[in-house]
Amino acid sequence: MNKHVKFLLAAPLLAASTGTMAQSDQSYATYITEEQWSKVNELPGVDRQIVSRDIGKLNLSVGIIHRGAVVKGSARDNENPARPCGVTSTNRSSGARGIMHLHQTETYYIASGSGTLVTGGVIMNGSGSDPEANVTTVLNGPSCSGMIVGDWISKHVKEGDIVIIPAGTPHGWLEVPVHVDYLSVRPDPDRVLADDYINPVLSAEFKIKTEQ
Repeated sequence: MNKHVKFLLAAPLLAASTGTMAQSDQSYATYITEEQWSKVNELPGVDRQIVSRDIGKLNLSVGIIHRGAVVKGSARDNENPARPCGVTSTNRSSGARGIMHLHQTETYYIASGSGTLVTGGVIMNGSGSDPEANVTTVLNGPSCSGMIVGDWISKHVKEGDIVIIPAGTPHGWLEVPVHVDYLSVRPDPDRVLADDYINPVLSAEFKIKTEQ
C-alpha cells in the first residue's frame, strides 16, 4: 500500500495506549496500523467494525470489509421481507443486491482486489435491518437491503481507489472476480452507534480510559 495513504489512514484514527485519556476529551488522535486492521480482517465474517469514537460534533467509526467472489447475475430479489422497505416496483434493475444506510455516510478505500460496484438508485422489495442485528447496533445503524433498481450506475473499482457513498445511497457489488477488501470510514452525525467501540481482538492493545 502507498506509504502516504497509510499515514493518512492512521493519523486520525485508535487512541494512543500510553497515558490517561478521558472519553470526553476530543483532543487526542487515534491510530490504526496496517497490522491492526489486517488482524481484524482475518476474523470470520464480511464487515467488521474496528473502532468507534466521539470526535466532538459527531461519532466516527472505521470498519474493514472482506468480500469473496461475486458472480454477475447471481443476485436474487427478496421474498416476503420481514421488515419491508424501499419501493415495490421499477423498470430498471441493476442485477445487484445492496444496502442503504439511513444515517451513515461511508468512504471506501480499496485496500486489495477489485470488482464492479453499483451505487445510487433505490432498493426494491427491501428488508429493513433488525433493530438488534450487528449492522444496526455496531456497523451502520438502521439500514435497508435488497435489489438495487432505478437510476443507478456501475463502476469498476480496484486497489487504491476511493469511493464516497452518502447516507441514503444504495450500494452493492455486481461482480467480484476474486475478492475485494476495503476500509470504510463512517461518520455518524446522528450518533446512532456507540462512541466507545473497540473490536475485541484489539481490546487488549488499546484501552480508552474513562475519567477518574
